[in-house]
Amino acid sequence: MNLSKTCFSLLLLIFIPSAFLSRCVQKSNLPAGDRNNGGLFLPAGFEAVVVADSIGHARHLAVNKNGDIYVKLTYAKQDSGNVAIRDGNNDGKADQIAYFGDYKAESGYGPTGMRIYKDYLYFSTKGAVYRQKLSPDKLLPDSKIELVLTDNYLTEHIGKSLAFDDDGHMYVNFGSISNNCQIDNRIPGSPGQYPCAELAEHAGIWMFDANKLNQTQKDGVRYATGLRDGIAMDWNHATHTLFAVEHGRDGLHQTWPSLYSEWESTVLPSEEFFEVKKGMNGGWPYYYYDQLQNKKMVAPEYRGVDLKAVDKPADPIMGFPGHWAPNDLFFYTGDQFPDHYKNGAFIAFHGSSNRAPYPQSGFFIGFVPFKNGAPSGSWEVFADGFAELETIVSSSEAAHRPMGIAMGPDGSLYVSDITTGKIWRIMFKGNKDNFGRDQLAKMENRKMLTHLKTPDKVKDNLVKGIADDGRRIYTVYCISCHQENGKGDGSRFPPLEGSDWVTGDKKRLITVLLEGLKGPIRVNGKLFNGEMPKHDFLSDADISKVTSYIRLNFNNNAGAILEKEVANVRNQLKGKP
Repeated sequence: MNLSKTCFSLLLLIFIPSAFLSRCVQKSNLPAGDRNNGGLFLPAGFEAVVVADSIGHARHLAVNKNGDIYVKLTYAKQDSGNVAIRDGNNDGKADQIAYFGDYKAESGYGPTGMRIYKDYLYFSTKGAVYRQKLSPDKLLPDSKIELVLTDNYLTEHIGKSLAFDDDGHMYVNFGSISNNCQIDNRIPGSPGQYPCAELAEHAGIWMFDANKLNQTQKDGVRYATGLRDGIAMDWNHATHTLFAVEHGRDGLHQTWPSLYSEWESTVLPSEEFFEVKKGMNGGWPYYYYDQLQNKKMVAPEYRGVDLKAVDKPADPIMGFPGHWAPNDLFFYTGDQFPDHYKNGAFIAFHGSSNRAPYPQSGFFIGFVPFKNGAPSGSWEVFADGFAELETIVSSSEAAHRPMGIAMGPDGSLYVSDITTGKIWRIMFKGNKDNFGRDQLAKMENRKMLTHLKTPDKVKDNLVKGIADDGRRIYTVYCISCHQENGKGDGSRFPPLEGSDWVTGDKKRLITVLLEGLKGPIRVNGKLFNGEMPKHDFLSDADISKVTSYIRLNFNNNAGAILEKEVANVRNQLKGKP
């Protein structure tokens, strides 16, 4: 017997299985996940650990090459708009949390973006894009904050989300300044402005030089148009093209009750997923996408308008249900996850607030598999459980709402929460070769949960059985903004609870219902700068019922408003005695 050959064979028996296992199973250099995965439901083989909690209203985030995490806040905390997080001992938990970035006076906070590009941390507000040079040995950047881009139009949907290509270009979303370019956004049934003037500077994506400072929108190139709010945006390095998931328009039933039912207004229009090529037209405001019929539809504001002069709108590569609020997009390039996820798209669906009288929907991380640069299957549920509820009547009930997605240097996925400021790290520790149909099927079953399924027109109507007319009217017309509990959403829409606007002068409250209201206003010490549409289409009796409801609920005790009081104010506003 040849001893050397025998020894060699034994070595092969020992070495080959260990090599095989090292390829298939993740090593123990990843930290332990939390016992309950931080409250998340994930495919088998995945674990999650809460890195940090209560850091502020966290929006987008980025992870540096050394694993340091940077998060953009909606509102300042400790007089700063950014947060830096370091897990120095790799136990999955933050060892250092530090705040930095005092730039509030220049452009305000609000909807924002954050990316790391060529060792610079780029971050944005409603009105500007900034950057700071990062040092690998320092958690906080000590370099000067540089102003990259300024935009003075501060209003809704103007969050400057960011993406970068491989050739030195920065892409910036400029959202719309109206719901659907109506002539009067406060009047239900108002026709659309034609041509829509705001398309010249809004509702599109502009391309800039990523290395040039002190730019304005005029220094950029309008790369794509017809996107109401393409805030979920990322550059796909496999296809070398830009992708975006836009927010569709709102209020089909509220503005066009004769054309759309409450159910149709709940599920439509689609949140559209586009491959954004230069010169693309997404169709807003003239068209929207109906994912139930898989086709573009002419928007009600433009029915009867000759749209031959409008460029043919691009079809999305996929249409998601309406009002899910896609707020971040990330193409996975790491090697930690199973091959199923390689080069696929993760999408943070922040969750709806305007699906009443049906349950709110979204509140999860979705995934779209890609092959050869295009979707290779339907959307999937990747991470769920953020809301901690299955039936969500009001978005303010959701415990957490996913906002941002980023990847760490080891391929872990990080997710931020805008509600309490929680950061999760999601890791794969299973056998990559055994991952597939069984694991995905279990997550597919979650699509039947109330907050993800298409609602039943009758069974899921939350107004069904409500006897109080005032509450019914409130649920249809008010709950999407002011929420079921009357507390507002904490950022865009003011509270009704304890508000002098509700409990004070009756005439002022009735006038707000009849004429609408455009900010800024101060409610309970906080400044709001939104817009409430007119509700003068409601009868005097209905306005009496809904105003009485809000004055007698939400910890208010101000007394009812009579139908004749509404009639008197309506007549006064019309100049009648």
